[in-house]
Amino acid sequence: MLKSFRAALTLSVITLTALGTSSALAAPLKVVASFTVIADFAKNVGGDRVSITTIVGPDGDAHVYEPSPADAVAMAGADVVLVNGLHFEGFLQRLVDASATKAAIVTLTKDVTPIDFKPEFADADAAEGAGKTVTDPHAFQSIANARIYVKNIAEAFCAADSEGCVGYQTNAAAYTKKLDALEGEVKAAIQSIPEEKRVVITSHDAFGYFEHEYGLTFLAPQGISTDSEPSAADVAKLVNQVKQDKAAAMFIENITNPRLIEQIASETGIKVGGTLYSDALSQPEGPASTYIDMMHNNIAQIKGAILGS
Repeated sequence: MLKSFRAALTLSVITLTALGTSSALAAPLKVVASFTVIADFAKNVGGDRVSITTIVGPDGDAHVYEPSPADAVAMAGADVVLVNGLHFEGFLQRLVDASATKAAIVTLTKDVTPIDFKPEFADADAAEGAGKTVTDPHAFQSIANARIYVKNIAEAFCAADSEGCVGYQTNAAAYTKKLDALEGEVKAAIQSIPEEKRVVITSHDAFGYFEHEYGLTFLAPQGISTDSEPSAADVAKLVNQVKQDKAAAMFIENITNPRLIEQIASETGIKVGGTLYSDALSQPEGPASTYIDMMHNNIAQIKGAILGS
């Protein structure tokens, strides 16, 4: 009787231990993403195995974002922190220091080949760079680079949670196939636009990688960042540039004040073609709530405004 009781007790302890281990493994990996595009990539790679907190939310501007105490708490409790890098998140170091996080800070532009801002855009921003060339941080606007982000996320998740590694790799491979199909659609859409009409105007210079990858030319108010007010001289300069370059369409961005673009439109006679999503996804009910939706929206807006379809 005593032996059978001990055996039953031992079995119960083993069972409870196993359940505890299973429960521990089931606890989601705590991931902090610096902004919405990265959060969407992380969701596609991590699936149900990760819990994601996003610092700069939908329609938010990471260039001028001011972190909150809640952001520091999220960082402090994170297992993995995913960031863009290339000085995209101006707030990042302050937040890392304030949170004293022990999490791995993973820079997703690792292995990306960076490009510099066009000279006319670099001048005003170069104050921070002491006159040096200024690297464009918006690498995610190239779908080829998005694939690199996804690869880096899968590697980071595997390093933090080896038990889930196969799942992360499988999810990353499936999502990468979707990105491949998306890139084919974007290239086909650009090809349908006559070369002489592949010039558009946006609020700020966020589409350099898209231009570099897909052959569309983007103009933006020269030397104007999202946290500065344009001068009359800046506006006059852009108006002249627009008239010379014969831009085919003009767009506002979801993260910027539309007044400048509306003013340029009124002075040049070029119609505002709609909204492009640059540094942030839309709200969940919006047209760009995922990265793939963002790219679909942007190319549809551009093609529709230029070709009138």
